[in-house]
Amino acid sequence: MLRIYSLSSDRLVRKDTDGLTDLTGLDKGIWYDLLNPTRDEELFVEKCFGVLVPTRAEMHDIEPSARLYNEDGAEFMTATVLSNLREHDPRKAPITFVLRDAVLVTIRYDESATFANFESAATRPSASPLLTGEHILAGILEAFIDQLAQALETAGEGLDTISREVFRSKVKGATRKARNLETLIEKIGNKGDTLTLVRESLITILRITTFHQTKLPGTTKAIRASRPDFKMIQRDASALSDHAGFLSNKVNFLLDATLGLINLEQNAIIKIFSVAAVVFLPPTLVASIYGMNFDIMPELHFQHGYPLALGGMVLSAILPYLFFKRRGWL
Repeated sequence: MLRIYSLSSDRLVRKDTDGLTDLTGLDKGIWYDLLNPTRDEELFVEKCFGVLVPTRAEMHDIEPSARLYNEDGAEFMTATVLSNLREHDPRKAPITFVLRDAVLVTIRYDESATFANFESAATRPSASPLLTGEHILAGILEAFIDQLAQALETAGEGLDTISREVFRSKVKGATRKARNLETLIEKIGNKGDTLTLVRESLITILRITTFHQTKLPGTTKAIRASRPDFKMIQRDASALSDHAGFLSNKVNFLLDATLGLINLEQNAIIKIFSVAAVVFLPPTLVASIYGMNFDIMPELHFQHGYPLALGGMVLSAILPYLFFKRRGWL
């Protein structure tokens, strides 16, 4: 799909090309948005723009030289962004921004709600004017920053809930509590995965803004006006990256605490079995002695031998229990 945006009274106007065979007059856009493009759409953009559109395989290359470079007077910048956040199953997807002569081209292969939100905000009558593709690039990056900030806020709230469940759990019963802790480990792992993806996305945005600012040519009015936007994006991304690091530390703390509680539960169960074995060992010894079949065993002829043996077994079980209880081992 190819969407072409042009300016009308400093506002973005979208034109979809689906089903169009005549693209005459559509080569004067300020923003070309390629979503799962066909080869014909790529060729049209290349003809209008004068540069080659990177392939999907090239967009997945993680080498800095493949993600941030200049070619034929155009800047090629690839960021890793998140999608599917609303379904709580985030996945990362690369998006390439190509900026040349105040015209922006975006190439992406994953639908993102952030683009839809940016387009909705940018086409409102009360929206700030977007004069160049550079302003559009800054606006898209700001939209992604807002998305990542919301993802961090949601992750932080989730970690607070998990923390309460870990340290203030009212679950009774060893089995139920162990199962509850296992579920919490899964939740903590999911939060950790999300934070990892968020930090990776923030790093790519920081790299893009740094690269673009070092490559800004000239000192035109439009360029001077856009520089504060990119500096603000840098500051926001750095602050969010620090916050993501704090939440990652909290994830590690909660994971260690949960594993520690599981170990305590397991130790408590093992202690119960150990105490039971010690308590029943003396009665077993008494029963074993009087279970021997020797001819000369005077106790076998006692009139009250049987109740005395039973009493000895009970007493030998009670005394270790009382001793452990007094020492605080139970």
